[in-house]
Amino acid sequence: MATQAQTPRLETLAIEANGLVKRFDDTLAVDGVDLSVPEGAIYGILGPNGAGKTTTLRMLLGIIDPDEGVRRIFGHDRPHDLARLIGYLPEERGLYPAMKCDEAIAFMGALRGLPLDEGRQRGRELMEAHGLGHAVDRQIRQLSKGMAQTVQLLGTLVHRPRLVVLDEPFSGLDAINQGKLETMIRELAADGVTVIFSTHVIHHAERLCDDVAIIAGGKVPYAGSVDAARDRIPAQVRLETRRAEGAWRTALPDDARHDPKKDGSHFWYFPLPAGGIEALLKRLIEGEAGVLSLSIERAGLHDAFVEIAGAAAAKAMKDEVPA
Repeated sequence: MATQAQTPRLETLAIEANGLVKRFDDTLAVDGVDLSVPEGAIYGILGPNGAGKTTTLRMLLGIIDPDEGVRRIFGHDRPHDLARLIGYLPEERGLYPAMKCDEAIAFMGALRGLPLDEGRQRGRELMEAHGLGHAVDRQIRQLSKGMAQTVQLLGTLVHRPRLVVLDEPFSGLDAINQGKLETMIRELAADGVTVIFSTHVIHHAERLCDDVAIIAGGKVPYAGSVDAARDRIPAQVRLETRRAEGAWRTALPDDARHDPKKDGSHFWYFPLPAGGIEALLKRLIEGEAGVLSLSIERAGLHDAFVEIAGAAAAKAMKDEVPA
């Protein structure tokens, strides 16, 4: 019996945006942004403050409308109709300080259609699961900043959304709470939830994301995988030898940078040869270069950002150090 050929499965998009443009008076904040975010992805929007990240997120969610272009959430062009499927943590944090934690979480869930009683129960369960069970009955004003931000994040998740949008979620968190948030984002993605977050801190995007969009000056000069962005810059070879001269030197590129050390060893830096490292290593050994170490160092996302967005945008990112 002949088997029927299977049709290739098409990638389902959680978010799709084409040609988004937004102006505020005489300022062009977003200029033709295109985005495609697959379902279940952790997707980063990376750029310095003022680049247009928040405006882009607000247009995607329907908080503000684009002047030009279209955006779709799960294939729908009216984001408000899908509010119950979306969790949104804005950059401007804010909870009622007199509310108890479980009430605050329940209130945020109610804004997305979750019954208050169910929200309170889920809120208590979420706080227990994230090590905050001891603070369930505390008022928001009695919490540390990190705890309050965690409560607001739990309120963003209490109605169990399929899409979670986080605007600068790591801002103001110490290293411990940043680590906890990274774990939470990975757990969401493992459950099939799509997570899109904006950040001006490159290492968060590099650690968490498979795909990123780089925004600079309201434009998106790059959208794609982190690996493809890094591969735009050739890998670098770092070679340490005991000798500085010999016939083996002709194996090195003419532009290899030489860095002699006080202990008599020599470092050489150059792009990875197109033919790979094996032929080079053979010539070094045969020429008795005295190879002490050899490593291939792939470009990081920061180097790729400089290549794509320019040094000025990269400097703005570098100057913005998280708390």
